[in-house]
Amino acid sequence: MHNAKAGDDRMPTSMLIADLDGTLLHDAQVFEDRFITQRSIDTIRRMHDTGVKFIVETARPVSTGYRFVEQLPVDGVAYLNGALIDIDPALSDYDMLTSGVMPSDGHLMKIGFSSGRACEVCRFLLDEMPGLKIGIVMDDVRYTNFDVSVYWKTQTWRYTDFKDVPDGISDKIIMFPEPEQWARLRTLIPADFDVHISEGSLWMLMNPQANKKHALDVFADCFNVPVSRTASFGDDLVDIDMLQRSGRGVAVANSNPEVLKIADEVCPANNEDGVAQWIESRLL
Repeated sequence: MHNAKAGDDRMPTSMLIADLDGTLLHDAQVFEDRFITQRSIDTIRRMHDTGVKFIVETARPVSTGYRFVEQLPVDGVAYLNGALIDIDPALSDYDMLTSGVMPSDGHLMKIGFSSGRACEVCRFLLDEMPGLKIGIVMDDVRYTNFDVSVYWKTQTWRYTDFKDVPDGISDKIIMFPEPEQWARLRTLIPADFDVHISEGSLWMLMNPQANKKHALDVFADCFNVPVSRTASFGDDLVDIDMLQRSGRGVAVANSNPEVLKIADEVCPANNEDGVAQWIESRLL
């Protein structure tokens, strides 16, 4: 563990940031059945009532993340690993979040890339690696060359040859490469994209500013909270930069080994309500 910032109990936590899958949510046999317990909901509400800001940062799109956000006292949400940032969820309903139209008050931010550029990249990668399962996520629709329901039962998707995707701002490119394709694929990623790998199989190509670390900085700035007074919780590789940026980076015990290595602290596992346990012992 890196301990330069760990263990300073004199620095109060003013903002807490939590990932969903593998962190705040309990596991289930299928993706759609993952859930948050009443204990976690109640504990976060009690913490929030003391004045601590609560932020959700998740790789999930609005279609599968919104129902959890509705159950919690959130001050901000970063969907799609930070490609869609909502700094005032009280003003955002589902339709607004999935419309692709940014409100004039600026409380929503999209950090993506044009659908035209996304299609170029998809066609290029398919030319180099025929058969690669690949798609574009935009306004909560997945434009793909594979059956998305194999992975997510409830997400909206359309088959495409990447010549008929509507104009707009794409959130990310998604891929499910086979393990033997990984090394070759890494050499083909265009320089204007960053790669994030989630749950060991889903590759996401993102705008370099679309990440959880950047989202944390946005929320800290919006709420005038010093980064040193933030605590963040995660379990996967996409959470590492956020954990390292926070005043305290806390890994749940079920985290990827690389996450456990860099964490300032480790709390109990997601299926033991580890985030809630940490809040109860540290903040309540």
